[in-house]
Amino acid sequence: MAEIVYAGYEISSQNSGHWPVPYARMTDTTPTPTNPARVTATLAQAQVCGTVMSIDANTSIAVVDFSPGMVYMHSVRNVTTYGGAVETVWAAINVGDVVYYDASATMPAGVKLSLSPLDNTGAATPTRFGVVAYSARVTFPLASVAATTVRCPVMQRGAGA
Repeated sequence: MAEIVYAGYEISSQNSGHWPVPYARMTDTTPTPTNPARVTATLAQAQVCGTVMSIDANTSIAVVDFSPGMVYMHSVRNVTTYGGAVETVWAAINVGDVVYYDASATMPAGVKLSLSPLDNTGAATPTRFGVVAYSARVTFPLASVAATTVRCPVMQRGAGA
């Protein structure tokens, strides 16, 4: 029997990880191009993350890049620990540090990523966004042991990771 790929089977070609996502299925329902995005899922640990490429306010659809291994400059909060719903411990950010999608109410406006595996309520942050990547444009380490938000290259885990 001959193997056939039917015309309606292929949805994305050339390993493109750019997919349309309704705003209603995103953690941040007001996405901004170039910001991190997280798609909601039945199981919190199954949430997929990527980077918003574009938005269409008329259809409430964002195009998100879910390609694993893509590196984008993102704002990252250097908080590592929360206590009593506030940030209590910070660290310098360096190449290889794990970055989480952090939806804590204490995060500065527009900042979605941090070094903390817990949110400000003490609950586990189930979504690992990626890791800090090397860039010749950035001098590491970034930030310090004081509360800081810095722009740094982050290699996203994306879909399938």
